[in-house]
Amino acid sequence: MMTVTRPMFSPGRIVLCNLLGMILIASWLFPNLTFWNELDDAVFFLTNAWLEDANTLWVTFVAVTNHRAFDVASLLVLLAIFIWAMRRDTASTPRLLHWGGIGITMLITAVVLTQGVRLIVPYGHPSPTYAYDDVNLVSQLVEFATKDGSGNSFPGDHGVNLFLFTAFMWRFAGRQVALVSLFATLLLSAPRILSGGHWFSDVYFAALAINLIAAPWILFTPLGPRIANAVTTGLVSVRNRWLAN
Repeated sequence: MMTVTRPMFSPGRIVLCNLLGMILIASWLFPNLTFWNELDDAVFFLTNAWLEDANTLWVTFVAVTNHRAFDVASLLVLLAIFIWAMRRDTASTPRLLHWGGIGITMLITAVVLTQGVRLIVPYGHPSPTYAYDDVNLVSQLVEFATKDGSGNSFPGDHGVNLFLFTAFMWRFAGRQVALVSLFATLLLSAPRILSGGHWFSDVYFAALAINLIAAPWILFTPLGPRIANAVTTGLVSVRNRWLAN
C-alpha cells in the first residue's frame, strides 16, 4: 500500500505569505525608503573591512566557503536534512519512493522558479565588490580559486533554492525539520555575503520575497502534493516493472 501526501488548500497561509512578500517588495521599491540600501552598504563595508592580510584565518575561512567545493558540502548538508526528514516519516509506504517524489518535485520547482524569475524580473545589479572601487577582494588574498563577485548578483540563486528547500521541509516534514533547515539556510547563504559576492538584500529581500510569493501557490494548494504523488506513482510503477523482470 502506498501512502500519498494529502493535497491541501490553505488560502489563509497563501494570503499571509504573499502579504509578507509584498511588504518586502514595497519596502524595496518605494523611492523614499532607503532601508535596504543603507543596510546593504552597512553590511558590506563592515564585512569587507574584515578581509585583510592581518586576519588570515578569517580570510581563509571566507575563501574556502566561497570555493566550488563548498557548494558540494552545502548539498551534502541539505541531503542529510532530507534523509533525516525521510527517516522521521513512518507513515509513508514505500517511504523511499514517496520522498523521492517529493525531492524530484522540489528540483522541478527550483528550476521553474529560478528560470521564471530570470524571465519575469528585468532588474539586475552587480555585486558590491563590482560596484565599489578600492575594496578588499578575498580572491586576491588567497592562493586558490574562490568567488567574490558577479556581474549580476540579483537575486541570489543560492538563497532562492535554500529558502525553497526550507519551505518544502515545512510542508512535508514538519516544523522541527523546517527550523533546522532554516538554520542551515542562514549559515549556507552567509558566505556569499561575507565575500561581497552578494548584497544582503540579494538574499534576505529578493530570495525570501520570491519564495513568499511563489512557493505558497505550490505547497499550500493541491499542485505540489499532486505532482509529488504523480512522481511517486511513476517511481513505484518503474520499480514494480523492474522487479517483475
